[in-house]
Amino acid sequence: MSQSKNLARLAVGALLLGGSFRSSSIGVVAAWPALACLLYGWRQIPLLRVGFPAAWLALYTGLAIGHLGHWPFRGPTYFAVVAMTTLVSFVPFAVDRWIRRGLVGWPSTLGFPLAWVAVEFLTSRAPGGPQTWGAIGYTQYGNLPLMQLASVTGIWGIGFLVTWVASVASWAAGRAPAARELRGPVLACGAVVSLVLLAGGVRLALAPRSPRSIRVAAVTLPPNLFGPGEMFRIADGRVPAQTVADKLQRLHEWFFSHTEREAIAGAQVVAWPEMNFLVPAQEEAAAIERARQLSARYHFHLAMALGTVTPGTAHPFENKEVLIGPDGAVIYSYLKNRPVAGWEASVMRTGDGRVAMADTTIGRISSAICFDNDAPEFVRQIGSGRADLWILPANDWEAVGELHFEMAAFRAIENGTPILRAAATGISGVFDARGRVLAATDHLAGASTMAASLPLGGVPTVYARIGDLFAWACVLGSVLMTVASAWRARSTAALWRISPSASA
Repeated sequence: MSQSKNLARLAVGALLLGGSFRSSSIGVVAAWPALACLLYGWRQIPLLRVGFPAAWLALYTGLAIGHLGHWPFRGPTYFAVVAMTTLVSFVPFAVDRWIRRGLVGWPSTLGFPLAWVAVEFLTSRAPGGPQTWGAIGYTQYGNLPLMQLASVTGIWGIGFLVTWVASVASWAAGRAPAARELRGPVLACGAVVSLVLLAGGVRLALAPRSPRSIRVAAVTLPPNLFGPGEMFRIADGRVPAQTVADKLQRLHEWFFSHTEREAIAGAQVVAWPEMNFLVPAQEEAAAIERARQLSARYHFHLAMALGTVTPGTAHPFENKEVLIGPDGAVIYSYLKNRPVAGWEASVMRTGDGRVAMADTTIGRISSAICFDNDAPEFVRQIGSGRADLWILPANDWEAVGELHFEMAAFRAIENGTPILRAAATGISGVFDARGRVLAATDHLAGASTMAASLPLGGVPTVYARIGDLFAWACVLGSVLMTVASAWRARSTAALWRISPSASA
């Protein structure tokens, strides 16, 4: 009967975890009991024969439900990737079980959150890895006071709190009769969470109004101009540009006419989404010249995201953004640095490892493109460079549009920089330096442009200065606790062997 209850807990945890990753409106509440159920079921169930397979299957189910459509894999490949991800994600559960062999009492509750953050963090830094996709901290989008913790610890501190609460709750549930013993750890965990929420609320409440706001706009591509996958086949040279010259001409006219309309309406910055303005390499200079003339005519900044194609080369695709000033001068040209593993990595020429940043007439502007934004340690250059505005072109797909939009809010908080996000097949939006959404437009609903007022000026953050120091501390803490548990378990076993009562 007890084993059946533990299996039921694992099943409930799996369903809650899957829902947490699918929607932040669910995850902001469900992620906490999801991990508590999984962890409690895992701790109570016998390890051999039943424990590992049952817990692994529960975690696999939660991840498979939660990330279906989010990851760019289909069919058997998707489920194989989920299986490998589950093996990695299972490490914190294994570490927790190991630590509890040698450490008892409330210190053992720290093993799971330390290991969880360590695994998420190290996985995000693996070459060609998923960056921060799937980080449990993202489930807390919408809890603005808690999200402010990212300004100090990055996304990792939020994940630590969620998993620590789950660990303490599971530990307390397993020791219910010993109420006096529970009081200290439970109160300590509750006090830390309460203090974080209070500090985050104060940070939001005391945030001063920016003395400068500007009108900004994002323009996206026309609907139904290209067939499924056609833009990607053009970008990598499989479809010669001359065979779709009429479509590209209509595409270019669309962007220039809609940009001119927004400039006439008073936009001081207009941004285009990632790779939507496809152009053959030999026509790029003419397109930029036309953009320069348009910017100079209406005196606005144009963040011109381009997909430049050079067929027949090893890397035929340049995913770039050209920023043009109100005098028509090119301020910078930026190549995307972090390609998505798979198709993009195989065809794209990457940048020099630095974000774009320049002083302009409206302040310091910086740029990074789409998947660049999912690597916090990379875009931290924007916060440390004290940018006043971050322009973020993106190109999402329907299933991931909401999630990827929400991830940008955490980058705004980490770096203390307002963001203008221009997206295709997704959500364009404006975030202030504390991650609050000031405007959002879902282009899948048919809108071609987004216009908003954006407050300029960044705010200094601890994370921009120290980076992932908290995450590295979790890595070190996890290693030390694992070693300490092994040493403690060995010492206890040795004492037991020489104990007179044991020999008797």
